[in-house]
Amino acid sequence: MVGAGVFGRNHLRIWRALEDAGAPVRLVGIVEPNSSAATNLAAEYRVPVYASTSELLRSTEPPDAASVAVPTSDHATVASEFLSAGIDVLLEKPIAATIQQADDLIALAQRHKRILQVGHLERFNPAVRAVRSILHHPLFFEVHRLSIFTPRALDVDVVLDLMIHDLDIVLSWTQSPIREIHAVGLPILSSKVDIANVRIEFASGCVANFTASRVSTERVRKVRFFQPHQYISVDYARQDVLCIDVPALQASGLRQPVSPDIAAVHFQSVQAPHPIPGFALRKLEVPSGEPLRLELESFLRAVRERTIPEVTAQDGRAALAVALDISASIRAHQSRAGLA
Repeated sequence: MVGAGVFGRNHLRIWRALEDAGAPVRLVGIVEPNSSAATNLAAEYRVPVYASTSELLRSTEPPDAASVAVPTSDHATVASEFLSAGIDVLLEKPIAATIQQADDLIALAQRHKRILQVGHLERFNPAVRAVRSILHHPLFFEVHRLSIFTPRALDVDVVLDLMIHDLDIVLSWTQSPIREIHAVGLPILSSKVDIANVRIEFASGCVANFTASRVSTERVRKVRFFQPHQYISVDYARQDVLCIDVPALQASGLRQPVSPDIAAVHFQSVQAPHPIPGFALRKLEVPSGEPLRLELESFLRAVRERTIPEVTAQDGRAALAVALDISASIRAHQSRAGLA
């Protein structure tokens, strides 16, 4: 485990839980340059704690795979060391700070035949997974991700810090090239953009509005979208999917769901406080599960079976490219508004 900050500690918790549960995986080391934190980690996890990645790689027991949760500015350097050493990598999002770095990591993973999975956590949210069974032709998205300010991940703006989660989800659901981006954003409590609003139009005709803030007074993680004859609301935090249907949902001409192999979709009827004639309100049955644990288990399967990871490096690059385009659009707007 490389990096034992707020999110790295979550990785450590789950790796140790998997090991204690008898999963065929063992935590063999932690990389943490902070000496006082390293002392505490060594006592808590009873494994060697190294000051650097290179020190770990020189140890008598180098790892088979590495989980990397360091600042974005260090992603390319750390992941490159592991991939070059023949070690599979789960790399937290975003994949890198620049497209060139992402391309170099992809090429390095291919050259050394290593697994490189990007930590787009919401892909493993049970609610997001459940939606794929009913997704057929999304036409309009309204996405909100609001967070209370914390002094973490301030090396990147709110687009790369928070919005990139939702960019990845919408890209995977629309499967369409982007035609146009309009964005506005402002720094509030940091030197980088802390709140942003974005409108993206896809070649398919789908339009998506994104709002991301890390200076909110509340935590909100929701995506709502419309497709022919259906409105769907997904609450990431509650792992909740609400659908509003009209009788024409079964009309001919609708595209098949993204996952047509799913035999049945299970719904629970919901009584609306103010029913609308002709509309049916239902909740999709969603199995419970911790997204990060599901993500780490998925990574382990890819490592053991040498299969393509569920979130590939190319997926990570695609989300990064859109995020960087949005940041460029925000800078252009700031310049026009005299805020540069």
